[in-house]
Amino acid sequence: MTPRLLVRDLAQLATPAGREAPLRGPALGEIELLEDAYVLCSSETIEAVGRMRDLPSVGGDVVELDGRGLCAIPGLVDCHTHAAFGGDRVEEFSLRAGGAGYEELHARGGGILSTVRATRAAGEDGLRAAVERHRGWMLGHGTTTFESKSGYGLDRETELASLRAIRATGGVPTWLGAHAVPPEFEGDADSYLDFALREVLPEAAQLAEAADVFLERGAFDVTQARRFLEACRDAGLALRLHGDQFTEQVDHLEATGDDGVRALAVSDVVGVLLPASALFLGRPMPPGRALVDAGGAVALATDFNPGSAFCESLPLVCSLAATQLKLSPSEALGACTVNAAHVLGRAGRLGRIAPGYRADLVLLDAPDWRYLAYHLGGHIVARVVTAGELR
Repeated sequence: MTPRLLVRDLAQLATPAGREAPLRGPALGEIELLEDAYVLCSSETIEAVGRMRDLPSVGGDVVELDGRGLCAIPGLVDCHTHAAFGGDRVEEFSLRAGGAGYEELHARGGGILSTVRATRAAGEDGLRAAVERHRGWMLGHGTTTFESKSGYGLDRETELASLRAIRATGGVPTWLGAHAVPPEFEGDADSYLDFALREVLPEAAQLAEAADVFLERGAFDVTQARRFLEACRDAGLALRLHGDQFTEQVDHLEATGDDGVRALAVSDVVGVLLPASALFLGRPMPPGRALVDAGGAVALATDFNPGSAFCESLPLVCSLAATQLKLSPSEALGACTVNAAHVLGRAGRLGRIAPGYRADLVLLDAPDWRYLAYHLGGHIVARVVTAGELR
């Protein structure tokens, strides 16, 4: 029988309050804070949470972890990454630093298509090794659950290999079959979609949980995106959308104006904010404060990818949320735990430190849990617990 895990004598334990999801408005910033706290985990599940003075006698086989000087927060959930890729885009990064724009690089054959070439060349073993490496980086920054998209193969074999690699490493796979038009279909997005929906979707639907499309100038238009998403919905996949990165048209939202804020606020759509991508590309930040104040549901994610956000750190994203999007540290925590888990359909099990939730914890080497956002780029993650197992 697997021993229980007791994390004891924590300086602080901070978790989003309540049981609802997604969190909106004032509820997004409500935190339950315990000092001198413990968490008792039984197998993969949290059994009990409380103050040390209320810790009952714990019998049986128990592993104890000394939490003195540490703060516990829920395992972070990264609901938007592109972790399945080969190669890098460091040369492109250098060119952009010299003044070249994202769309200009894309038009010159760089951007997504350069990663398509490297990803196809990596093969299935190379892709799995890459995702395992990237998953390790995320874990080191406190991410216990991650979503990852395919979309850098854009042929049948590489797209399916990407989804298998994501699943094999414990990620939540999304088929980004409409990321770009590959070279063999250059200039003919409709024919590419014919191919993708006929040749890739049937098997992709067995591997992925969701489908995604890049709705943007230079990628896919509204009619094409609707066709792709409707076919994926009919195949049983949940639906996601890249949009508003360069022009207003729902992940990203850097170009979302007042009308878009009002529309999202009265919808059931969660706006996934990606401030690291905006920073990396020198784009305007998404309107996080306006969305929250309007009653919209927002999540935070890294957008980890080789071209526009080579960043796997959700703590850094929380710092950007606080300094650039004007969210409080409490709102940032709710956005990358409960609301991010809701995006992935897992809010009932992930995102909170409470009995019945999965035993995913991040222990911060800090006197106050708000160092998560406060310590810009700092090494603050001391230990990580995933499904009750110390990592």
